[in-house]
Amino acid sequence: MKMLDKFKQVFKKDQKNIACFVDGPNVLRKELGVDLSKIKKKLEKYGKIKVARVYLDQFASDKLIEAVTNQGFNIVIVPSDVDVAMSVDVTQFVFTETIDIIAIVSRDSDFKPALNKAKEFGKDTIVVGMQPDFSTALKNTADVVIDLKE
Repeated sequence: MKMLDKFKQVFKKDQKNIACFVDGPNVLRKELGVDLSKIKKKLEKYGKIKVARVYLDQFASDKLIEAVTNQGFNIVIVPSDVDVAMSVDVTQFVFTETIDIIAIVSRDSDFKPALNKAKEFGKDTIVVGMQPDFSTALKNTADVVIDLKE
């Protein structure tokens, strides 16, 4: 019976589709202890994750890249500013009809304009982050805030 329930959940017609973008250098730090599988689990309460990307800079270790890949995320390696590349991709998915929710995993207020644009075009928004330095402006912009330390 469990298999049938899982099948029904995967193909629910009213389920929303999520595009999730992770600011790797900002949240994937040893001292923060972020677990990507927990993020996925928390987001799945709001819909089905259709896009899952982690943005890393050129200094990311092979071990980190492997760990992120093993969690089912696509990796985007950026040779310069991760925030700019991630914001451009977020904005692209604002205009993708099959995506209903934009989820940003960061503590950084630099993504506030991208969240505002998503809301302006009718997308629901979720911010996932944690202290220290979890931007109040970012939290106040999103429709839903998920604090990983709560």
